[in-house]
Amino acid sequence: MLWLLRSSLVLLLAFTVGCQALEESEPSSPNIILIVADDLGYGDLGSYGQRLIQTPHLDRMAAEGMRFTDFYAGSPVCAPSRCTLMTGLHPGHAYVRDNWEAGGWGEFDAEGQLPLKTGTETLSLRLQQAGYATACIGKWGLGGPESVGSPNQQGFDHFYGYLCQRQAHNYYPTHLWRNGEREELEGNVWKNLTGKHYAHDLMTDDALAWVETQNENTEKPFFLLLTYTVPHLALQVPEDSMEPYLGTWEDPPYDGKKGYLPHEHPRAAYAGMVSRMDRDIGRLLDLLESLGADENTLVVFTSDNGATYDIGGAHSEFFESNGVLRGAKGSVYEGGIRVPMVARWPQQIPAGEVSETVGAFWDFLPTLLDVANAPPPLRTDGVSLLPALKGEAAADGESERVLYWEFPAYGSQQALRQGDWILLRRGLKKGDLEPELYNLREDLSQTLNRAAEMPERVAAMMALMAEQHEPSAEFPLPGVDD
Repeated sequence: MLWLLRSSLVLLLAFTVGCQALEESEPSSPNIILIVADDLGYGDLGSYGQRLIQTPHLDRMAAEGMRFTDFYAGSPVCAPSRCTLMTGLHPGHAYVRDNWEAGGWGEFDAEGQLPLKTGTETLSLRLQQAGYATACIGKWGLGGPESVGSPNQQGFDHFYGYLCQRQAHNYYPTHLWRNGEREELEGNVWKNLTGKHYAHDLMTDDALAWVETQNENTEKPFFLLLTYTVPHLALQVPEDSMEPYLGTWEDPPYDGKKGYLPHEHPRAAYAGMVSRMDRDIGRLLDLLESLGADENTLVVFTSDNGATYDIGGAHSEFFESNGVLRGAKGSVYEGGIRVPMVARWPQQIPAGEVSETVGAFWDFLPTLLDVANAPPPLRTDGVSLLPALKGEAAADGESERVLYWEFPAYGSQQALRQGDWILLRRGLKKGDLEPELYNLREDLSQTLNRAAEMPERVAAMMALMAEQHEPSAEFPLPGVDD
């Protein structure tokens, strides 16, 4: 009997040690919140040089986390940029490469953009498979109602917000969508400047409630994709957010003649919209702290493309929304694709760090799967930025990493960054095939085209550009696929 007792003790000890080793080898997965603003420029945050608009909570995120200087959106416009984020593929490989509309601008026209295909490997689906509770709250743009691209068909347990980008051009919409069901917003009138229900506030409240509910579920970590529509036009914001800016500067009225709703105080409205979003991100950070989830949650903030050009009363030049960058939304110049990116994760990301690591939207898929301790994607153009987030030294060859964009609209455009150099071709549709070459470290504003003096570099980068482009039946690239 003594030998049996000894054997049992040995087995019990081995089981205990094994369980401890398993716990050590399989660390718990953190919560992830990815916040994506809409048309917010590189220079719209205080931590990126903004002087007129107050963004204290996002600035706090930068002070307590890491700010990236060389981070890029997936595309110069909404839907294709979001596609690169969801699929981890750059615009030369991604399925959605431009804004494609299911309907027109009428109140009862069909809603939605080109849907993602069934079977697409999306960030949300992979995290869902890894055991995460998943939600998308805000603007979608990758598939309308009852389509295979709708969020609930692409790995999200919960969705609330705008399915269609065109509907998102009004902050007082007649309806929003909740898990495939249309919810009417009584008191809001089609194309009215104001109304009873401000969509941004409704989506914020839904996000806070969802996070609080998920925090009570100790069995699953959560992933929240919070896709705010601020500060995309039209200019609309409740008075309490606009009031601090009224009378601060000259603010000529916008008459609405360029396609968006008129506004008496457009500059105060734009600033108020950005500050209201900042306020609500502060509420989210405070909630995480009150729930005790602060140190176990990675929060990332970015924008889907650069600030829009001066149309619809936006006044991006007045606010210097794109900083010193050339170009704006719709352009593959830096002002159209370089965006802010701030990440905060207490005890994991060094506080107050500024990273020059080059990254883009297609890096989110491998990065967040890495954060979640989930298997890597089957196919991606991205790399995991987790080492950079943790302040680790760059790997050999990282400084010469290649990033590629193509955009069939706005004249047909291509861009390729390699190291400090970026090569652009714009106006391809008109037969303008002459490249532009800029050194971004020496010439961030892209004022000096070096193409003529560096033909060998141009040729090498043109060859890389050709390698990155896969022809698309849905979105042929004029001037290249002709």
